[in-house]
Amino acid sequence: MAWGELGLLRWLRESRQSRKLILLIVFIALLLDNMLLTVVVPIIPSYLYSIEHEKNATEIQTAKPNLPSATMDNFQSIFSYYDNSTMVTGNESDKTRPGELHQTQTEQMVVSVTPSPSDCPKDDKELLNENVQVGLLFASKATVQLLTNPFIGPLTNRIGYQIPLFAGFCIMFVSTIMFAFSGSYALLFIARSLQGVGSSCSSVAGMGLLATVYTDDEERGNAMGIALGGLAMGVLVGPPFGSIMYEFVGKSSPFLVLAALALFDGAVQLLVLQPSRTQAESQKGTPILMLLKDPYIIIAAGSICFANMAIAMLEPALPIWMMETMCSKKWQLGVAFLPASISYLIGTNLFGILAHKIGRWLCALLGMLIVGISILCVPFAKNIYGLIAPTFGVGFAIGMVDSSMMPIMGYLVDLRHVSVYGSVYAIADVAFCMGFAIGPSAGGAIAKAIGFPWLMTIIGIVDILFAPLCFFLRSPPAKEEKMAILMDHNCPVKTKMYTQNNIQSYPIGEEEEEYESDE
Repeated sequence: MAWGELGLLRWLRESRQSRKLILLIVFIALLLDNMLLTVVVPIIPSYLYSIEHEKNATEIQTAKPNLPSATMDNFQSIFSYYDNSTMVTGNESDKTRPGELHQTQTEQMVVSVTPSPSDCPKDDKELLNENVQVGLLFASKATVQLLTNPFIGPLTNRIGYQIPLFAGFCIMFVSTIMFAFSGSYALLFIARSLQGVGSSCSSVAGMGLLATVYTDDEERGNAMGIALGGLAMGVLVGPPFGSIMYEFVGKSSPFLVLAALALFDGAVQLLVLQPSRTQAESQKGTPILMLLKDPYIIIAAGSICFANMAIAMLEPALPIWMMETMCSKKWQLGVAFLPASISYLIGTNLFGILAHKIGRWLCALLGMLIVGISILCVPFAKNIYGLIAPTFGVGFAIGMVDSSMMPIMGYLVDLRHVSVYGSVYAIADVAFCMGFAIGPSAGGAIAKAIGFPWLMTIIGIVDILFAPLCFFLRSPPAKEEKMAILMDHNCPVKTKMYTQNNIQSYPIGEEEEEYESDE
């Protein structure tokens, strides 16, 4: 027994020094966050529809001529604009004769299977109102996260990354349980907003922790590519997982599975990171307002914001446009985003490695151009198969931008400011959240006012016009006082000035001789 305890203690001691285990913790945290983000996409619209029509089952009726009034009062046909199906509801009355009951059921079944002109709803107010509710619910998470990030960044500089990361797990667990057992729109809204707080803690602290333990620029890029793969996998797996579990097991089931995953991640954090210990940074970080005045950080953040705004605008607007122009079925509305999710997973993992070799600025520039061109092609699709190539291009290009810009954020802080990463990754997360807060809300209003094709044209042109700004990230200059520190032979940090071909490098301190031997 004593040997077993000693072995466990030795494993824990070694694990606390393991960068791979820390990477696994951040990977699971981002996977959980984004599975919870997307698992509700196929569940919430249908669930809200059922809640609304349980309260008022007589809102939509199909009138049938030449039927007895008693029968008309007892049976009603309710048409769902969400999944294009018809429900027949009613109560058997003592006044209704068996013959009339049989006749009514038969005629109502004919109504259910007869094609309705509303299968392709045009300018339907009820459909638009439901999407307004769903859009506000989805945007609440990004809005709360946007407001929380500026406080989480400086907090990590003071108390370290472990406690905020664990706090993010706790908040996410509570939010997941609330989703599982909420029975009203108000509770779902609170759960979604609470998720924004937990997501802010997890993403800012997780990325900052990775930037701290992976100090080499190339290794940092690879690690963040893997971590963003967790984000991509959550986006990819969430919608089909949610729809299948909701259809065959029940509304609570997918959230309970995610709660179990959250408990696993929390247990690993308790054993490895010891979040009860406060570990403040050894040096004072650059204030977040000063970072926001850095034009290079603003360009990198702008790339993240506008690239992700493209897919954020697609989420609420594309399903409605598909229903209006393609008569798409319920399963097609979710499957339409599958190519983007798969290609994002490929893009983040592929360019997490390649971006360092060919130049992260170049990957981001090409990614912004591809996003713009792909978005412009979306309105030309005539059916769901025509959406495969444009949405694949959008997801792949956003993967290029995210996997390039996240490491550049850490690199810019190393080069031009103090190497404390909480605030800069708070800015990166703010940029991400702005895309997903402004995108759905503004996108819905623009699509309603001037149409879906013009919405895609606007965001596509914005991405294309922003792309050349990424050229300025090719070789950002260091601040004078920072360069003096980097050139000091007593400085223990080895920093690389990368361009496309990595032609400038600065070996520093004790590693200089080793670097020269590698040359």
